[in-house]
Amino acid sequence: MGKYIIGFSLIFSTFFIGLAVGADWNILNARAKNVWVGDGLKKYCESWRINVEINNIRDFKVVPQECVPFIKKYMTSSQYKADSERALEEVTLYLTSCCTLEGDGKDAWIFDVDDTLLSTIPYFKKHGFGGEKVNSTSLEAWMEGSKAPALEHTLKLFHRIKDKGLKIFLISSRRETLRSSTVVNLIQVGYHGWTGLTLRGLNDEIMEVQRYKSRVRQKLVDEGYRIWGIIGDQWSSFKGHPKAKRSFKLPNSIYYLT
Repeated sequence: MGKYIIGFSLIFSTFFIGLAVGADWNILNARAKNVWVGDGLKKYCESWRINVEINNIRDFKVVPQECVPFIKKYMTSSQYKADSERALEEVTLYLTSCCTLEGDGKDAWIFDVDDTLLSTIPYFKKHGFGGEKVNSTSLEAWMEGSKAPALEHTLKLFHRIKDKGLKIFLISSRRETLRSSTVVNLIQVGYHGWTGLTLRGLNDEIMEVQRYKSRVRQKLVDEGYRIWGIIGDQWSSFKGHPKAKRSFKLPNSIYYLT
């Protein structure tokens, strides 16, 4: 679970903030002097997506309307899967030499949940793929159904990291009220054996995602844990202190969590 600019109630008002504004903004209006059509539009939208991934484009409120079909095509394509797998190959390489485990149970790894362990793509396929304001009640109801599929490339790595002897902590921007459905969903698709699952309580709901996740990491460090790595799909999962020794970002250009 990093600023979904979608405007949920409190937690998800920060959580999915990236999708909260109405869908009337578009490239053609914003760039009236340039006619983005055909191949030019495709190039623009691919450039927009890449600049989201490298964190040049931040705090976007919705995916530009003309780019929604391109984002949908990418996020449901073999290229998205290949990009994700390539990112996780770097994790595997890092694991071969990174971690001198102390054997005291304090070596840790952190995962985000949504679009890192579990995929929200089935929901967004039916709800605008970031180009329209998301109904928070609808999204939470979908999450409560515990039907999100696993990201298979992450599932395998999750167990590899666990089997290596690191303690796994899940830090999500989901609300605490979704704990039961989140646990059921994770177990149903094959995740098990994590050490901790942190969701946002009432006191966390008005806090920026970046600050919230930093605070959770600080608590782990204060308890003596050494955080060897973080895997997430949002920059807010990595920013702030304390930092992990390495961070690995999975692609996601549907929404932006801050």
